[in-house]
Amino acid sequence: MLVIVGGIIVLGCVLGGYAMEHGNFSVLLQPAELIIIGGAAVGGFIIQAPMKIIKMVFADLKKILASKTYAKADYLEALLLMSEIFFKIRREGLISIEEDVENPTKSKIFSKYPKFVGNHHALAFVTDTLRTVMSTSISHHDLDALLDAELEAHHEESLTPSKVIGNVADALPGLGIVAAVLGVVITMGKIDEPPSVLGHHVGAALVGTFLGVLLCYGYVGPISKALEALAGEDHQYLGVLKVILVAFVRGEAPQVAVEFGRRVIPGSQRPSFQEVEAALGKIKK
Repeated sequence: MLVIVGGIIVLGCVLGGYAMEHGNFSVLLQPAELIIIGGAAVGGFIIQAPMKIIKMVFADLKKILASKTYAKADYLEALLLMSEIFFKIRREGLISIEEDVENPTKSKIFSKYPKFVGNHHALAFVTDTLRTVMSTSISHHDLDALLDAELEAHHEESLTPSKVIGNVADALPGLGIVAAVLGVVITMGKIDEPPSVLGHHVGAALVGTFLGVLLCYGYVGPISKALEALAGEDHQYLGVLKVILVAFVRGEAPQVAVEFGRRVIPGSQRPSFQEVEAALGKIKK
């Protein structure tokens, strides 16, 4: 929603300022220029991005349009889930969570936290790590290095949509110049027309440059940054899970391992110590 609001503000302020100077809006209505710039941008996007990346871009665009970001409740849910898993391991042994890990959607523990289960990256990260711990004698040092490598690879992949859209944004001013040059070519073919007609054609040609720059810095560039921020939030969230898992494998008590994770949650989303304690008290009952 904020993305839409921001887009309206950009367009409203640009056109509002133009209207304050008594600009002629009919000159800005140049469908051919928009087709040249927009079509070339879409074509370039398709050329540089295989179908897998295109699907990732549209999936992430849906997230930013819905303003899907991690909130305090999401982090608290993750802390409670990890606590329940660790408490079960301490009571019944590591093998007791095998069924939970293999079928998380049917697990009594995981099913309490549907939002976490719906986060496929986080769910796979936790279950794959627990499988590794159950099936190997991996040390906490090696697990730490393994999870760091996984997080780095995942983050690099999740940044791909931002990079692709960023490339499109970088191309837009140049495509605007292409449209403007084509407009000038058309104008030169009408060089024997009166100055008023020539002026109209020159203005129409310059609209191409205007559209390219506006789309780049007012829309597509900011969308690229929004996708980058989205990838960064996902990386932070998985990083919290990594800290909790490594702390537990190192031998920390469940509550201590969860506290390690709580401390690395970004401040604006971090639940307080008292909030976590109160929530843990409820699940122990």
